[in-house]
Amino acid sequence: MVGGAAATLISFIALAWTREIVHGFLGLFGADPESRFVKITSICFAIGWVCLLDVAINIVQAGIRAFIVDNAPTHQQEDANAWAGVILGIGSVLGYLSGYVNLPKIMPFFGNTQFKVLSVITCIALGGTVLISCLCIRERDPRHDPPPPTEQTGILAFFKQIYRSARRLSPQIRKVCEVQFFNWIGWFPFLFYITTYIGQLHVNPIFKANPDMSPKEIDEAWESATRVGSFALLIFAITSFTSNMLLPFFVVPTYRAPSALKSTNSFHSSTSVHRNGHQPTTPSGTPLPMSASMTSFFPPPPDEASHSRLARLLSLAQIPWLTLRRAWILAHLLFAMCMASTFFITTPFAATVLVGVVGLSWALSLWAPFALISAEISKRDAQARKTGGINDDQAGVVLGLHNVAISAPQMLATLVSSAIFRLAQKPRGEPGDDSVGWVLRFGGVAALVAAYMTSRLREEGASEKVKGEENGDADRIDSETV
Repeated sequence: MVGGAAATLISFIALAWTREIVHGFLGLFGADPESRFVKITSICFAIGWVCLLDVAINIVQAGIRAFIVDNAPTHQQEDANAWAGVILGIGSVLGYLSGYVNLPKIMPFFGNTQFKVLSVITCIALGGTVLISCLCIRERDPRHDPPPPTEQTGILAFFKQIYRSARRLSPQIRKVCEVQFFNWIGWFPFLFYITTYIGQLHVNPIFKANPDMSPKEIDEAWESATRVGSFALLIFAITSFTSNMLLPFFVVPTYRAPSALKSTNSFHSSTSVHRNGHQPTTPSGTPLPMSASMTSFFPPPPDEASHSRLARLLSLAQIPWLTLRRAWILAHLLFAMCMASTFFITTPFAATVLVGVVGLSWALSLWAPFALISAEISKRDAQARKTGGINDDQAGVVLGLHNVAISAPQMLATLVSSAIFRLAQKPRGEPGDDSVGWVLRFGGVAALVAAYMTSRLREEGASEKVKGEENGDADRIDSETV
């Protein structure tokens, strides 16, 4: 996590000051800053840092999610990942708001362009939060674990380990990754092209009324359209943030804290357990309709009676049938309906409302898959520790494979989107270009497949045996009854 964060910070700074770095270095050899060679070198330099940034961000994201899995017991995984979604929502809102502010005028000491100032702010925020997390949270002492099996080292051995880990994934985690594959086929086109879609709706009447606009006038029209699309993304971020705050109060928690932790049944209770050097677990984390872990969104009350009253009050907001899995299914269906509604949307205002509604589905996409995977890893880890064994579902490896399930659809979505643009896109400056709309509808179809795949996920309900293959042997895991 620290390594990924450090690489991310360096990449941001290098990208923001690419021109100065390249011009300064080549200037030592007398190169003309305006020459073609310097411009091409600057582009190649920036591309290299963008690639490194992409890798670094994935590393730090997987590390942070694994940090949550390792430091929260099973009954707190949903709450911890819900809080992660809330923090992501805050960052998104602040990021989109920054686009409306002249940052170089407010903070000239951070740089003379919007991107430079944003990069410095991002570095301070990421570096500061990672540093605080590392200093305040003590990880489990690995010396308490059984010795790991001796394995070969090297690049080939690394890929062999990844392959074995992929084959040993529990059925539940494998199904979540399958859902994410189709889920992100739908989300990538939306996140990439929704601003263009709204911008096209904005410029359609302008192009229709002025068919003979010059290239400069077309550029000015699209600049205005981009601001309209950016405002829609701000609404999207606000809706997602609000949903991340409220949804945990309506969704029925899967686990409650075991009886041994009743006196400290909040999110804050993990600190005292974890500082002793032992992994927080949920020894008897029975799934129940009511969970006091909902109170993790509030500071712990001074006495147990107040805690119980708060838990009962919060339980009134819960919808009895709305589990996390069902909420995720509804989010897929809502996204598909919104994408289908693009057939009827003709104004930027209606599209902005649509984007705001989609923010609800985005909130579930930031919460549900990570909560389901984290709870599964934590539960299996607790069971492995009871028997003195080693859990093959290591958080870092599993979340890395989950990142692959998220990233791989990007290539497929890009190929399909390119084919649609080639067939349906009109020349620039012509009204009525609906090519982006067809790309979004393609994403809606993928969301329907994701909804079906989500319905195949195991509900923490009827007592059953879950089979998983580990090193060629069947490993049976008892699932609890709701």
